[in-house]
Amino acid sequence: MPTATATPDALDATFAALADPTRRAILARLVEGEAAVTELARPFEMTLPAVSKHLKVLERAGLIERSRHAQFRPCRLAPEPLREVAAWVEDYRLLWEGRFDRLGDYLDELQRKTVGEPSQEHASNHQDGTEEGHDDKR
Repeated sequence: MPTATATPDALDATFAALADPTRRAILARLVEGEAAVTELARPFEMTLPAVSKHLKVLERAGLIERSRHAQFRPCRLAPEPLREVAAWVEDYRLLWEGRFDRLGDYLDELQRKTVGEPSQEHASNHQDGTEEGHDDKR
């Protein structure tokens, strides 16, 4: 069923990295462009070593890349793991949409049966003037 190319380990690492709101906020900032660790740390009430630990988790998951320009070590978003997650989720979205469509059709059918749309048998009995168990000769 799933056609996504990510390995289960890669998906696990990506989802584990995304599970933390601080790491998601860091990724959201990196969507705007590369940034230094100090800039990434600014919105959070935590030490630079704590932010660095978050960055290491993101880097191990392949979600960010770090380069080195002298003393400056900018981080940038690496979108491929997010594409793999999106592809994995898409496979299941298609599966569930199909199932929900079939469920909707079934519920529509049930509702037609219970809300009063006459069945074929009931409608034909009314056309000939008789009804089950009743005779027009009273």
